[in-house]
Amino acid sequence: MPHSLRAQRFGWYIYDWANSAFYTTVVTVFLAPYISALASASADASGNVRVLGIPIYAESYWSLLVVLSVVLQVVALPVVGAIADASPHKKRLLAISAYTGAAATVAMYWLRDGAWQAALPLFVVANVAFGASIVISNSFLNDLAEPGERDAVSSRGWAIGYLGGGLMLVLNLLLVQNAARLGLTESAAVRIGIAGAGVWWALFTLVPLLTLQDRAPLAHAAGRAILGSFGQFVRTLRGMRAYPQALTFLIAYLLFNDAVQAVIALSGQFAVRELHITMADLAGVILAVQFIGFFGSLLFGWVARIAGTKLALEIQLVIWAGLIIAVYFAVYTLRDFWIASIVVALVLGGTQALSRSLFSLTIPKGKEAEYFSLYEVGDKGTAWLAPAIFGLTLAFTHNYRSAMFSLIVFFVLGLAVLTRMDVKRAVADAAGGTADPKSGI
Repeated sequence: MPHSLRAQRFGWYIYDWANSAFYTTVVTVFLAPYISALASASADASGNVRVLGIPIYAESYWSLLVVLSVVLQVVALPVVGAIADASPHKKRLLAISAYTGAAATVAMYWLRDGAWQAALPLFVVANVAFGASIVISNSFLNDLAEPGERDAVSSRGWAIGYLGGGLMLVLNLLLVQNAARLGLTESAAVRIGIAGAGVWWALFTLVPLLTLQDRAPLAHAAGRAILGSFGQFVRTLRGMRAYPQALTFLIAYLLFNDAVQAVIALSGQFAVRELHITMADLAGVILAVQFIGFFGSLLFGWVARIAGTKLALEIQLVIWAGLIIAVYFAVYTLRDFWIASIVVALVLGGTQALSRSLFSLTIPKGKEAEYFSLYEVGDKGTAWLAPAIFGLTLAFTHNYRSAMFSLIVFFVLGLAVLTRMDVKRAVADAAGGTADPKSGI
């Protein structure tokens, strides 16, 4: 392998290391319970806060933030993908999106008591920018690995991301646990940890910016006009009719990954508000998830080599559905939460890594960023339906356990759709009708 390709892959892996701090520290651990507590402290006698004059159950406010970020991403990400495909300056676009998200994350330091409303614009900007940066980063995968290598390369990226997110979480856990000794309140320690994740994201993004190489777009992409966000989304979807197997996978992914991301984004809130687990204990559990997830990503990369990517993914979805049932009936203590989280760790990275590599095989050359923008709509907590169902169930029942159980339908439906995908046909469609016998599928 040429040294330049090794260096580019290293830089690409490090972007997973960089951005995972945002998702692990901010989305998964600290922000959800922190914002829920801020909103609840400002709630009226009915437990509601008002958002743009509309009464919202305070405990559902976090779910609302996730849903709003999705609405904007559905509009924005296909446009980001089309621009990236048409631009010879992908790295510049990566820098703009990453540093916008990092800046919004750092600004969350000022979310103090009574400032729960400010969480809406800051989180929405950070999460939309995060999604845009992932669209652009993912679009480099096809340039960095041949089809037969993509499971391994994608899995290594996710594994390194777990290490980066885990290391940042270690630092934040130590900060929270020693807050009093350092003269800080727990609230101040949490806010410093959130801002620190933004600094981490910004700092390590320098590595891919220095190592990745821009590539000239194809002629058809270079002259494409980018007019109207929703119109671009519709045009991209229409173009997928020529790739029915890719569309089948994308529908399955939007279903099951919607639930995966909801579990990630809402599990911290469930642990603190339903199980009454302390923030320090929660951080410890999520920290373990990061490091176990590193091995889980590699484990299912190995399973995919033996059983095939699609079957490995189907096995994981069965495990996810079983986990949701177990959470509803059996998770009541910190010990129970630990066991459930270990299972999550084993399947989480593999689900995400294999989904990314499988979808990459279905994309026609020259449209990587455009098609990964559709993929990203269902990734990283940007899918809207599962969080909305969770929030509505919680608002009507005031029961976190029922809200979490509502997610099982997404895993079941996603698995049902995935079983209908013909992977060899998908690879052949992307290659213009001829499958690569060395594709590894």
